[in-house]
Amino acid sequence: MPKSSATASEAQLNPHGELYDLVVVIRGAGEMASGVAHRLARAGFRLLMTEAPNPLAVRRAVSFCEAVHDGHKRVEDFTARLINEPAQAPALWERGELPVLVDPDLTCLEYLRPAVVIDALLAKRNTGLNRGMAPLTIGLGPGFRAPEEVHLAIETNRGHNLGRLIYQGEPQANTGVPGDIAGYTHQRVLRSPADGVFETELKLGDRVKAGEAVAMVAGQPVVSQLDGILRGLIRPGAKVSQGLKVGDVDPRGNIEYLDTISEKARAIGGSVLEGMLARFNHP
Repeated sequence: MPKSSATASEAQLNPHGELYDLVVVIRGAGEMASGVAHRLARAGFRLLMTEAPNPLAVRRAVSFCEAVHDGHKRVEDFTARLINEPAQAPALWERGELPVLVDPDLTCLEYLRPAVVIDALLAKRNTGLNRGMAPLTIGLGPGFRAPEEVHLAIETNRGHNLGRLIYQGEPQANTGVPGDIAGYTHQRVLRSPADGVFETELKLGDRVKAGEAVAMVAGQPVVSQLDGILRGLIRPGAKVSQGLKVGDVDPRGNIEYLDTISEKARAIGGSVLEGMLARFNHP
């Protein structure tokens, strides 16, 4: 991460349009948001992620939002830490760490005055992002229309157009079908059978068999539909609703995939980086 004596509120572009202490706010710190954050951090940008007070992540091993629960979270070669106010962010940037702030309403924007705001909640709809929030606003996935609502939308659906930059129009609507991994789509996703508390004795990385009860909710089993590794599993004790995604079984069986960022998240992160450079890195 670049070191600078400038404060967060002084982040700006120099008169020649080159990148200078550019601050990025990412709404969300789940799997895809973390992939974007990691790629931008590797490129040297100063960024802050905002989260809800009690975030639920399925792929917890690669989600910086776990810092909200544990105070810190390392994903590959970057560590995120929970902060209480945006004024604490510059100290983490100096140490090469990534700040996570509980701020679902983005009240931090007034202090940070970011050049870029990215909505990476993947909520399948726009929950409040607008062009007035920053010189560049980017919406990931369905529900963001460019240029009316955001400056740039990015396609997140797996397939030929994954990562496509959309300056006019919006990404594909939610298909409701999980991405194909080793020939499996919906079969690899674990969903809650009822409203209640998620309980399990298994942990991320454990191997499961088709037909095996992975967890319990309100006395009902969460059953795996295939053999594989638990690549994703929400935190035990979480309150869940019927049909909520609570886990992910990876049929490929490679334990190394557990704590490394997915190809989809890396692709989307690269597209965000392209969009930022296209906007700012020119005379």
